[in-house]
Amino acid sequence: MLHGLPGVDRVGAEQRAAMLGTRSIKTTAKAEAIDLAIRMVDLTTLEGADTPGKVRALCAKARRPEADCPPVAAVCVYPAMVPAAAEALRGSGVHLASVATAFPSGQAPLEVKLADTRAAVAAGADEIDMVISRGAFLAGRYDLVHDEIVAVKEACGDAHLKVILETGELGDYDNVRRASWLAMDAGADFIKTSTGKVPSAATPPVTLIMLEAVRDWFAQTGRRIGVKPAGGIRTSKDAIKYLVMVNETAGPEWLTPDLFRFGASTLLNDLLMQRAKLRTGHYSGPDYVTLD
Repeated sequence: MLHGLPGVDRVGAEQRAAMLGTRSIKTTAKAEAIDLAIRMVDLTTLEGADTPGKVRALCAKARRPEADCPPVAAVCVYPAMVPAAAEALRGSGVHLASVATAFPSGQAPLEVKLADTRAAVAAGADEIDMVISRGAFLAGRYDLVHDEIVAVKEACGDAHLKVILETGELGDYDNVRRASWLAMDAGADFIKTSTGKVPSAATPPVTLIMLEAVRDWFAQTGRRIGVKPAGGIRTSKDAIKYLVMVNETAGPEWLTPDLFRFGASTLLNDLLMQRAKLRTGHYSGPDYVTLD
């Protein structure tokens, strides 16, 4: 199946992504787009220096970014921080995502990956962001990668599974399309671009290819899969460009936090600044938002 996929027209994909990035929207639509983007944010902290106190503060911001503002979609943390986040998010409706499966490298035995996943779910995570074994994928061991995703999906129980492709390490757009279809076939609820831990993270052409993949998968199977670009998306302007791409490629049905997310740590601050600008007519000072 994977080798039967059509090749990606690199020039065409890059030109279409660039063209969609030039679309402009009206001011009234911009306000709606900013609030939608806020609702799509997976507010993320994945640092070795994370503490329960930092995670609780991030969860408070996720629940109420500012007055009269919608909450974000989820908070994403390491498994060790899940208990603190679960307590802080209880009753909020904000999802709790945890990276797992030897994030970010994925270089661990399957038993370790499954234990990592089960522990995060048991501690309160209702979404798991797993990483594929890029080394196995690049070696052509597609069955191994597929079977690992199937096993992790089973270990998730009722938790949703986002499969991180780490597109910056896959080499070319054909592999991005191939990995997208492999992950969907193995049971992914979302396909995600990147860990944010390698220099090449989310890009418009890569996200376009993944959106085309979920569109075509739905046409073939009737099952909608979500897409999550992560890493490097920092401004409201960029976020709105991605929303235009979602609408024009997968369709308006994907313009919901159930099917599209932004993996980000700093994007929310710019969205809040631009939201205040639309409301007041001027930019607030640098202390308007918290530094995460």
